[in-house]
This record gives sequence, structure tokens and C-alpha cells, in this order.
Amino acid sequence: MATYSRQSDGLQRSISDLTLPHFGTGEQFGVPIVGRQFGEIIVRHDKLDQIFWQFMNQRGRPSYTYSLGAEVQQVQDWIADNYARPANGGPDDLRYFVCASKTPGIYNLGGDLRHFAECIRTRDLAAMRRYAETCVRMQFANYNAFGAPIITMALVQGDALGGGFEHALAFDVLVAERSARLGLPEIVFNLFPGMGAYSFLLRRVGRKAAERFILEGKIYSAEELYDLGIVDLLAEDGQGEAAIVEYCQRNRNRFAAERAVYRARRAANPVEIDELLQITNVWAETAMTLTEADVRKMERLADAQERRIRRSIAAVG
Repeated sequence: MATYSRQSDGLQRSISDLTLPHFGTGEQFGVPIVGRQFGEIIVRHDKLDQIFWQFMNQRGRPSYTYSLGAEVQQVQDWIADNYARPANGGPDDLRYFVCASKTPGIYNLGGDLRHFAECIRTRDLAAMRRYAETCVRMQFANYNAFGAPIITMALVQGDALGGGFEHALAFDVLVAERSARLGLPEIVFNLFPGMGAYSFLLRRVGRKAAERFILEGKIYSAEELYDLGIVDLLAEDGQGEAAIVEYCQRNRNRFAAERAVYRARRAANPVEIDELLQITNVWAETAMTLTEADVRKMERLADAQERRIRRSIAAVG
């Protein structure tokens, strides 16, 4: 697990830079990223299919930690530096970006609950705000396709809960395998998902449905969310990657039009960074009102998730 005595340099940079029209640093143009040694992610660039794959591959509880975020930021910057800047004239070997997970049965379980519990007990509002800001600025980069002329996709295989579901909602296309489960359980410990869920669900299903998702805390099947129009592409179990490759090949000749539709979606009903940041402040302030009983529920949820992860890893090991 990551420690939180300080943020990584990459994430400190993201706090100030991700509101710019381009999301890169200008430092990674032409520098290969495939083959780079990461600790929390695996990347693959299938140039013939024009797909860049990023797999979360965490050692501990699959959640959003600063260490994961720092590596994700490197990928975001690399794509921006090599494909977004007109002066670079990036090659036409990256049309689709896909975020998935290598953890068996889990896409991502969301926020770092143990970090939250510590911050609440120590009354560290600043740390909660910093964590939330870091997450939503990376969400904002995902939502804007890193400023590159590409289509972004989330591939959910297994559970995408809390911040994991929020993360998947930020991409242009949400793909899920049939057995995947997605939901926002934060209401269990008297909190709400504060890192994009309200904004992204509002655009997809409207205010009433978005608030019902948040306040009921129900965990949905991928098929239920497909019927509601939240999951865009439903794949059979074990066939998620193949379904994405087939989708990209089938739609190859209409790529420019499809990409333009998603740009038009963002223009017609945009999610702005200021909106995301205001909601994160509400989230952090609300977290400070939680009782010790609420915090213990948060920790019990983290315990249960960690036990499940150990069983899943043992089952495939």
C-alpha cells in the first residue's frame, strides 16, 4: 500500500496542469513507454489494431492510491505528448485507449478506505481534499481523452465499486463483461461518491436516476446497466478484450465520425473541472462529519474486500 506523507512529483504536477488544453508535460515525445517498468500497471500498444491497453495491476487492495495514480499520470502524459500536440504530428497507430484490470474478478474497488479512516480520525480535511482533487483531475484527463484525437474505453471485468465505477464512467465507451458488478456503496458508511459519479451519471441518466444510484447504494449487474444505457457494450465473460478488438475493427471506417460524436457530447453537456472540484470539497467536508461507527463500517468493508482479494488470488494461483 502507498503511504501518504507526500504526493509523488507526477501527482503534484497534475494538480496544477490538468486544466490546460493539453495534458502532457512535453518531456516524453518520442520516448517509448511500452517496456517501461511499472509497479502498479501493465501497458501494451497493439499498433496494428491501433489500441493502447492499460491494465491496473496492484499488489494490495485494488483501489486508487497515489502510487497507482503516479503511474497512470505517466501514461496520460505520454499519450498527450506523442499524440495530442499538433507540432508532434503523432502517427496513426493509436485510435483507442482501453483501461482494464489484471486483478481476478475486480476492476477497481474505489477509494483508499484505510487512508480515509485515518484522515477522518485525525481531522485531516486538507489530506482528504488533496486526495480527492488528485483523483478528479485524473478523471478530467480521462474524460477529455488526454487532449488526443482518440476514443477512450473502460473494460470492466469483475467488480467496479465506488470510485472504480466512477472511473469507468469517465470514458467515452463503457464495456463490461456479463458477470461484472458495478455500484456506489458509499451510503453504507454515510458518505457519497464524490469523485465524478454525480456529474457523469447526471449526463447519462438524468438527475433523478443519478441520485437514486447514489442514495440506494445498490450493486447492479452489467446487464442491468446495459439495459439502462450506462454500459455501452456488453461482452460475454472472458471475451471483453476480444469484443473490444472486434468493435474497433468493425467501426474502423467510421472512426472519425464516432470520435466526433463523443467530442460533440462533451461540447453539448460538458463536465467542467470546477464542477468536479466543488463536489470533491462537499465530499471531503461531509467525510469529516462521519461518526466513529461510520468509520468502523468503512474499515469492515475494507477488511471484507481484502479477504475476498486473497481468496481470488489463491484461486487462480
